[in-house]
Amino acid sequence: MTTKSAVQIAFSLVPVELSISSILPSKQFEARKLSSSSKFDKIESSIKVVGIIEPLIVFPAGDGKYILLDGHLRLEACKSLGIDKVTCLESTDDESFTYNRRVNRLATIQEHLMIKRAIERGVSEERIAQALSMHIGQIKKKAQLLDGICKEAVHLMKDMSFSAEISSYLRMMKPARQVEVVELMIAANSLTVPYCKALFHATDPQFLVNQKKPKLRGLSPETIARMEQEMANLSERYKFAEQSYGEDVLNFILVKGYVAKLLENDAVTRWIVKRHSDLIEQLQAMARNELVDYDPT
Repeated sequence: MTTKSAVQIAFSLVPVELSISSILPSKQFEARKLSSSSKFDKIESSIKVVGIIEPLIVFPAGDGKYILLDGHLRLEACKSLGIDKVTCLESTDDESFTYNRRVNRLATIQEHLMIKRAIERGVSEERIAQALSMHIGQIKKKAQLLDGICKEAVHLMKDMSFSAEISSYLRMMKPARQVEVVELMIAANSLTVPYCKALFHATDPQFLVNQKKPKLRGLSPETIARMEQEMANLSERYKFAEQSYGEDVLNFILVKGYVAKLLENDAVTRWIVKRHSDLIEQLQAMARNELVDYDPT
């Protein structure tokens, strides 16, 4: 009988205020490069106006010192602004890869949550717009990004970057269709406004919140009907491929292993070369796990 061990939390749940002088960066920046970095200027401006929203991640090094795992630009910006103390989270592991992978590439939904958190703390939309060098209209859109979007669709997009305008099309659809549209965009590797708009116009009115769609200018009813039919067919093909994908991959792995085993036999290889020389290249490529073009004719 096996016993389940508790999952260890990667960092302390309670932020701490640390002196800047006690934090040891694990990498250095040239002053010349920082002064010419637009990203650094944006971070510095943000901290100046709204303060540190996302804490730095540190690991205790002993003697009151801490190794900085994530937040090097934020630390440099604090130094530049003459800030003495900064909010941090203490990590239980000195591995920085996880934090860098999750934090540095800010996803759209993460940005939305940061803006909402700042507003909830009393920071005005005008100050946030000034800090992020954005128009206040953009801040309003980002703050309302997930209004009317179901949690399943949000989960699918949580680590991705996309335009806030996509949300405006999704919220006009019912939850089941929202999920379906997001899955189609991800499968096509096209989380873009034009594609989302096309999927919206191809949606049956019964799956829309108001059960009606705006008319597309310059397109005949026949053209629109054909587009809707093509989108419906695409959706069906995607669902079918999704259902059979796991089985197809397993079958391919089994076939690949069998072919590789056959080609290890010199007698079999010579027979194939002699009788079916046109197949040997494709079989060898399959054994190497490469994609090949095969014309059955």
